[in-house]
Amino acid sequence: MAHLPVIVGFGGANPAGRLSMHHAYRRMVLDHLPAKLQASTYEALAGLMGLKDSPQSSEARAHMRDHTLIRRIEQFDPNDYYCHRHMRLRPHDGETTKFTTRRRLLPRQIPDNWTVRELDKDQVEIEVAGDLVSLIPDKQQIGVSAAGQLPSGFNPADHYQSRSHPKGLQLAVFGASDALNSLGLDMREIHKAIRPDQTAVFAGSAMSQLDTAGNGGLLQAPLLGKRTSAKQLTLGLVDMPGAFVNAYVLGSVGLTGACIGACATYLFNLQQAVNAIREGRCRLAIAGGAEAPLTPYVLEGFRTMGAVGSDEDMRALDGVDEPDYRRACRPFAENFGFTLAEGCVFAILMDDALALELGLPLHGAVPGVYCNADGFKHSIPGPGVGNYLTVGKAMSLGRSMLGEESLRQRSYMHAHGTGTAQNRVTESHIFSELAKAFGIEDWPVTAVKSMLGHSLSCASGDQLIASLGTWHDGLIPGIPTIREIADDVHQARLRFAIKPIEVGSQGMDMAFVNSKGFGGNNATALVLAPHIAEALLRTKHGDKAMLAHKRKLESTREAREDYDRSASQGDFRTIYKFGEDVIQGEELSLSDESIGLPGFENPVELSIDNPFTEYLRRSQ
Repeated sequence: MAHLPVIVGFGGANPAGRLSMHHAYRRMVLDHLPAKLQASTYEALAGLMGLKDSPQSSEARAHMRDHTLIRRIEQFDPNDYYCHRHMRLRPHDGETTKFTTRRRLLPRQIPDNWTVRELDKDQVEIEVAGDLVSLIPDKQQIGVSAAGQLPSGFNPADHYQSRSHPKGLQLAVFGASDALNSLGLDMREIHKAIRPDQTAVFAGSAMSQLDTAGNGGLLQAPLLGKRTSAKQLTLGLVDMPGAFVNAYVLGSVGLTGACIGACATYLFNLQQAVNAIREGRCRLAIAGGAEAPLTPYVLEGFRTMGAVGSDEDMRALDGVDEPDYRRACRPFAENFGFTLAEGCVFAILMDDALALELGLPLHGAVPGVYCNADGFKHSIPGPGVGNYLTVGKAMSLGRSMLGEESLRQRSYMHAHGTGTAQNRVTESHIFSELAKAFGIEDWPVTAVKSMLGHSLSCASGDQLIASLGTWHDGLIPGIPTIREIADDVHQARLRFAIKPIEVGSQGMDMAFVNSKGFGGNNATALVLAPHIAEALLRTKHGDKAMLAHKRKLESTREAREDYDRSASQGDFRTIYKFGEDVIQGEELSLSDESIGLPGFENPVELSIDNPFTEYLRRSQ
C-alpha cells in the first residue's frame, strides 16, 4: 500500500504575516473572523512587526492593516533609485578637457585620447583630446510603486546571525525554522524514529538571490566601481534556500534538490517531496521556496516586458490621478498586470505511519502533484496547453480517491490568478472546460495573489497554506480587490469568490492548487482536507492506531502553543547552526552493511537490492 504524504507542519512569512498557526491566512479573511481570532491575528502581526505597544489598540490595528498585504513600496523610493547615465562630453571649439584625479583611480587601460601628467606621487592631471565618455550617477523612476511586501518592521536578519546573507536566504532560515517549530516536537525525537537518510529537502528560488549580497551585487560591482565579494556567486545560486536549510537548520544528510519551474517552482518541489514519500525513498520531506525579488532592477525588468502593472496603467484603468496601490492586483477582473512580491513558504510532509507514530497534527494530505509542459509555443511567457493536462490529472485523482460527488460538490480551486489580461482568459477557460468535462456545476474559484502579490517560487506555496487555513477556520478567501468579473473571463460552471465563501471546517473535501510558469511550466496539486486524511488513515491503520495518535497529539499540542505564544511576542526561536555539530569522516562508524553517524540513533543502511535482477535472469 502506498504511503500517503500528510502535512504535519508549515511556516514562513508573506505579506500577510507569519504562516505558522494559520496567522497569515487569517490576515486575509480578518474582517470575517470572530473577535477572539482577530485579536490573536493582530497579536501575531505585532510580534512579527516589532510593535511594542498594545496590538489591540485601534491605532496599532490600523497600522498593521496599512502595512501588510499589497501596498505602496516602502523599502526604497521607486521614483528615485540609483543608476548611471551614459554621456559623451564634448569640449567647445576643439579645445581639450582637463581634470585632476588620484593616481590610484586611473583606469588600467588609458584611453587613446588621454594624456596623463604626474603632479606629485599621489595626483595626476589628465588632458582629454576630443570627447570624454562618462557614466554620470543619476536617479531614475521605475513607474511601479506597488508590491506585496513583508509586514513593515519585519527583518529576518534580525533573528539570527545573518552574516551578510542575501535576503532570500535569510527568509529561508526563518521560514524553515518557523515550520519546524510548528511541529511541537524536536528533530532529535524525530531522528529516533527514522534513519538519517530518510529526510529530504526540496527548496529553491525561481530567480536566485538578486540583491547586492547575491547575484545582483555580483553583476553590478564592476560597473559601480566596487569589488566582488567572495560570497556573492555561491550564495546567489537558485538552490541555496534548500542548501541553507540542510546545512544550518536541519543538519540533513538525506535527499536534497531544487526543482525550478519559474512561477510554478513551489509545486515542482512539492511534487518531488510527495513522490519521494509515496515511493518510500524518504519519510520526512520539506518542500519550500524563498524569494526576495523586490529590487528596482527586477521590477524594471518585469515592467519593460509588460508583465507587472505600472502606476500609469492603474491611473488609466481607474481614471484617477492617485492610484489605489492596495488594489494593484485584480485577478479575473479588468486588470493590467501582476504585482511582484516577496516571501518564504515551507511545508513539512511525512508518510502517514510516521505522523501517527509521532503524534503530529494532520493539516491535510497531498496525494499527487502533476507537472506538464506546453509543447511548442509562440513565446516563452505565453500560455499553452500543459495546464489543461495538470488540472485534469489532479481532478481525476481526486475523483478516483473520493468519488464523483466529492469532486463535484465539495472541491474548489486556488487559481494561479496573476492579475494579467492573458491569465484571466486562459486560466478561466481551463477551469470552465474541465468543470464541464467532470460534471461540476458551480465550482468555487479564488485567487490569493489579489492580496499577497506574486512571490514567484513561493506563490503556489501561499495558495497551499491558504487551503489549510480554510479547513481550520471554514472560509475560502475572497478576491477583495475586484468589483466584478471581466467580460472576457469564462464563467460557465464557475463561482469566483469575490467575497469569502463560508464552507465550514469540513465543507470541502479537496482543494486544487494551480500554477502556471514562464516557459511552459505548469503544475497542479490535489490537497485533501484533514478530515479526509484522517478517514483514510483510519481505514488503513485502524481505530486503535488513531486513538493512540489522538493521545500523542495532546502531548505535542502544548509545545506548539508555547511556540506560538513566543513567536507572537517576537521570539521566533530561529534555528541557525553555523559550524555546530559538524561531522567529520573519521567519526563515522563504517561497515559494508551500514554507516553510523554521531547524533543519529539509527544508521544509514547499505543493503541495497539489485533493481535489475530481471535483466540478469533473462541473460542466463
